[in-house]
Amino acid sequence: MNAPADGTNTRPRPFANAAFDLVAVAASAGGLRALSEVLSGLPIDFPAATMVVQHLDPNHRSLMVEILNRRTVLPVQQAHAGDRLRPGVIYIAPPNYHALVKLDGTLALTQSARTNFVRPSADRLFESVAASYGKRAIAVVLTGTGKDGAMGIQAIKQQGGLVIAQDKATAEYFGMPEAAIQTGMVDFVLLLTDIATKLIALVESKS
Repeated sequence: MNAPADGTNTRPRPFANAAFDLVAVAASAGGLRALSEVLSGLPIDFPAATMVVQHLDPNHRSLMVEILNRRTVLPVQQAHAGDRLRPGVIYIAPPNYHALVKLDGTLALTQSARTNFVRPSADRLFESVAASYGKRAIAVVLTGTGKDGAMGIQAIKQQGGLVIAQDKATAEYFGMPEAAIQTGMVDFVLLLTDIATKLIALVESKS
């Protein structure tokens, strides 16, 4: 999915009071703790939508939505095909489905081939986010093994978005953040405890 040259007429309408409309977060091993830390730091009036890809066992029912709903003031829901992204809502990709953001700001789910041996894939999500939200998107790569997300963040950067990676000291597994950092496309390498604060500052910036 390629972004249009200027993106003026085919991308979703910007949210009010948000410098960035969508925060796309990827995590794998160790992700529940990391996601809990980041998402619990976001305020009730956070003006961007948040889309989360967490690598999950497709053979077991995920309790991630229920767990995260107890740890954040923002509503957390499993993503469904056709959902329209709304500010202040956290969407979780379901197990065994790639979650993609379409050009009209709605979600699509697909069981197409695994990317980097995983489904859902951060790369697939980030690439769709880059095409749909361009410079109004932020990608966040948290703890995890492997390199999922490293290709997708390059698409985010090429369209003018920003990228955050968790630092080595606080990442339970540094594979995914390290692969992202090695691309040279990461804008901020942060302690886990600092990521929410940075997201708030970026998204709520009026500059």
